[in-house]
Amino acid sequence: MTTFDDLTPDESDDFQLLSPEESLDDEVTGDTEDGYFPPDRPLGSTAWGITWNEMRSREDLSHRLAREQPEPVQDETDGLGDTSDTDGELIDDQVGDAQAGQLVEWEAEIDSRSDYWARDAGLDLGAVSAEESAIHIVPDSPEYGN
Repeated sequence: MTTFDDLTPDESDDFQLLSPEESLDDEVTGDTEDGYFPPDRPLGSTAWGITWNEMRSREDLSHRLAREQPEPVQDETDGLGDTSDTDGELIDDQVGDAQAGQLVEWEAEIDSRSDYWARDAGLDLGAVSAEESAIHIVPDSPEYGN
């Protein structure tokens, strides 16, 4: 038969609070008095379907729709483009609104040491590559130094 002394922990089994580095909590305050506070009343205790009669009967659609709550919509964009949490690509007039079509080599004699030159040959019934569809026409203006 076990005695009461056999059930008590040894000195080596000393229980302590975890250090903040070992804790799995997101918010570490260092206060040992922080804890869980239960809600004032049980969640869902006044909801439909708790009683036996409500569980056996079917709730009509109008009541179910009245209890629905819309999901919160969070604006996750930073207003800089189609990405979030990055510097993004600024949406401005420099990009241009007109999409270029198929790009073909420029026939005129151009200095080969300069940038690549091409001309817009039109959309050709949508048969443009992904790279060509990403090209937009920027009008010449003194604002952008063209």
